[in-house]
Amino acid sequence: MAAKEKNRNLLNSPAKKTPDKTDSSMTSLDKRFSRDVKSVFPMKRQEVLKWFGWGYKDSEFYVKDNVACFRGEKYPLDGCSLPYFTDWVLERFHINISEIQPIPSLPQQFPKPSDNSQFLEVLKTTGILYSQEGLDRFIRCHGQTLHDIYYLHHNKFKRIPDIVTWPCNHKEVEKLVALAYKHDVVILPYGGGTSVSGSITCPENEIRMICTLDTSQMNRMLWLNKENLTACFEAGIVGQDLETVLNDEGLTLGHEPDSYEFSTLGGWVATRASGMKKNIYGNIEDLVVSVKFVTCAGVLERQCNAPRISCGPDFNHVVMGSEGTLGVVTEVVLKVRPLPSIKRYGSLIFPDFESGVKFMRDVARRRCQPASVRLMDNEQFILGQTLKPPKTWLGDFLDYCKKAYLTTIKGMDLTRICAATLLFEGEQKDIDRQEAIIYDIAKRYKGFSAGDRNGERGYILTFVIAYIRDMALRCDIVAESFETSVPWDRCYALCCNVKGKIRNECQKRHINYFIISCRVTQTYDAGACVYFYFAFHCANSTCPVETFETIETIARNEILKSGGSISHHHGVGKVRSPWYKTTVTETGLELYKATKHQLDPKNIFAAGNLLPNESFGLETVRAKL
Repeated sequence: MAAKEKNRNLLNSPAKKTPDKTDSSMTSLDKRFSRDVKSVFPMKRQEVLKWFGWGYKDSEFYVKDNVACFRGEKYPLDGCSLPYFTDWVLERFHINISEIQPIPSLPQQFPKPSDNSQFLEVLKTTGILYSQEGLDRFIRCHGQTLHDIYYLHHNKFKRIPDIVTWPCNHKEVEKLVALAYKHDVVILPYGGGTSVSGSITCPENEIRMICTLDTSQMNRMLWLNKENLTACFEAGIVGQDLETVLNDEGLTLGHEPDSYEFSTLGGWVATRASGMKKNIYGNIEDLVVSVKFVTCAGVLERQCNAPRISCGPDFNHVVMGSEGTLGVVTEVVLKVRPLPSIKRYGSLIFPDFESGVKFMRDVARRRCQPASVRLMDNEQFILGQTLKPPKTWLGDFLDYCKKAYLTTIKGMDLTRICAATLLFEGEQKDIDRQEAIIYDIAKRYKGFSAGDRNGERGYILTFVIAYIRDMALRCDIVAESFETSVPWDRCYALCCNVKGKIRNECQKRHINYFIISCRVTQTYDAGACVYFYFAFHCANSTCPVETFETIETIARNEILKSGGSISHHHGVGKVRSPWYKTTVTETGLELYKATKHQLDPKNIFAAGNLLPNESFGLETVRAKL
């Protein structure tokens, strides 16, 4: 089949479908609130997003005149020269940043697609958009794990999707799933491509045709009920687009994960996501009212949008966390909130990380958390300080005074201090009261305010830091983050144990230049979420990714030994699947497998997440005969 013929359905794409007028969710609602949404990235997402790493094509760390710089007009660091960061890289990793390797070249050849001729012939008659172009397939064969990005840089992917489809609404997803089920074609749902669990990487041993179902064209707001503060969105809408639409109506969802710029609503549901402002708005499970979910056995949907019902097991929670293994999320009814009238940032300095953890625990005990409160250890605090442009002589003098104040007046050790960033949202009087309580608690642990500008800068830098890893890889530094949740009484010990274990493992392997840091990001009555960041200079390593993954596995075992979980919000995917059984027990494992057998008896949704495909004993074996 010629390339032109393969993609003729895409080239002659029809207009977007209007909502089904018979849909029960539409009949009693004002349809003026139904609207198409122009996505931040188009169907051909490679026109806007990098193919070899994180984020926008026009945003990156780069080197000019032997100094690291950043460009990207969407971010506050745009146009900044970063000499302090350059010095930090040299000190921590003994790397001259001017020796950065060039950006990798886009492959010119791609693995040949495995065709299922009967599936393709019928697909052509459905009106569903599709493509078998190599680049469209290639850029959807991966997520954002270190393994994925390293393989992209070195063109090592052996298995990529055989076809990419873009259904435009729920009905087209139903058609596509039924067609795949009939012709034994694998479906891998694909949203923003931001997964860091290996969940959207193609199973290498899958011999059936793999169809990536890209949800990006399902991004409408279907309805909005301002009286009930609920809204229905299609699952492919990107986080920042969803917020823009709601903000235009004076509303917000308030769900803001670090991947918010690129991740999708369907991905949030499928992985049980959490956002930076969950203290006010909740995690995704707190925001979802109902989900429409297409499976091989039919559509799973709760036929009631009441705020709470007592009606047996809640099947929303079968969908949430299913990670593309049971079906496809197509529509989600969400709780929304009025936009806050005031947004205020703040920051705190503590003498050491243990004091900061005690502060976080006390805030959670009082249930007085602001929208966001995040505690960084000393290593992350120092890194954040390096991501600043050079100062004038007056700025240098002021920095000197600040350091003198910290060391002389406050008696703090600059190698141990840590910082917390704060975000308050709400009404003026409520924020004033909450802020007073927070700063009063901080004083008990020798903490004090470091100003609102540092708080705002620290919060927004979250979206820039993700770009560092791409430059690091080109400087022979492998880096990745991983997270967990842990009870309060084990939080500080877990942080120390995991960092100590990684230091020991690096020493065993003669890895001399590395960093391991952590931060506490989300707090609960009973515990907290902890993020770890690990990176090392890998120039002398023959298998750097394998070495990293080995050390991360050892660290994960230490996390579990210290009372932590396999994941707080990144999900299981393929990366953490070895620990799934021990987390849910044999009984839980069999319950999940029974659900899989009922909803997907031929293993059409064969992503291999949670459990390897071989664990199910389904009809994947038949495909090999």
